[in-house]
Amino acid sequence: MALRVAVSGVTGLVGSAVSFALRARGDDVTRLVRRVAARTDDEARWDPVSGHVDEDILEGHDAVIHLAGEPIASWRWGETKKERIRSSRVDGTRLLTECLARLEQPPSVFICASAVGYYGSRPTEQVNEESGPGDGFLADVAVEWEAACTPAAEAGIRVVNARFGVIIDRDDPLITRQLPMAQIGLGGRVGNGKQHISWVAIDDVVGAILHSLDTPELSGPINVTSPNPVTNREFARALSAAVGRPALGWMPGPIAKLVFGEMGRELILTDQNVRPIRILESGYQFIHPELESALRAALGSR
Repeated sequence: MALRVAVSGVTGLVGSAVSFALRARGDDVTRLVRRVAARTDDEARWDPVSGHVDEDILEGHDAVIHLAGEPIASWRWGETKKERIRSSRVDGTRLLTECLARLEQPPSVFICASAVGYYGSRPTEQVNEESGPGDGFLADVAVEWEAACTPAAEAGIRVVNARFGVIIDRDDPLITRQLPMAQIGLGGRVGNGKQHISWVAIDDVVGAILHSLDTPELSGPINVTSPNPVTNREFARALSAAVGRPALGWMPGPIAKLVFGEMGRELILTDQNVRPIRILESGYQFIHPELESALRAALGSR
């Protein structure tokens, strides 16, 4: 039976892929857009700045998948950029969940993007959904982000917080920045290269969201990461090998901090060995559990 699903962030990497997959399996998708919407059955407006949501259109939807948020992979974070990152996630999520809680026919499930940034940098430690939050800007944002889902949970809506790792896709900003160097043989480790990267193929991001949608017993935080994280050195070698080049480059940690500032510390030099325990226990089978397979699919499909 087809579901009615509202999706935010539909122009982004994950939102566009999820919307396509939902339609491909026969579900009806309502696009949540920030511009003035057509106010039809397949489009509704929401605006975190003004606080407006087309609540009447959202009535009776089976699910809402919330994927909107300011991109974090920029060269440096100024205070204005950091506030956009925080407010686009926290304030936008709170606006939607408060709206859903008021509906006469609310959705049965609210799936909200989150990130493994929740755990902060945890060298030598393996973390899972039972682990507490770490330190740092992204960890603080993730804690607030997930807490903003409380109105939906209190209204009896099943809430899933999907903590995404580094997404493997040619169009992902982090891959986009590394690919040109890898293609000329200068891809390589950053810092000592021992820091763990918890990654996930775009196909498994979509698969995990659909699995969460269809698995009523799954709620709360789930790590959407491959069960096989790699080190920064291993990631650089695999990316270079995927484009048929050696990994001859190296960026010392102090240079990365100087060039990228806080963003470099929290995205490039952070150490996150994250395990997707809950989604594996719920029966999800990863399409690309190994990095080499994920990179071949991402880079060879276009």
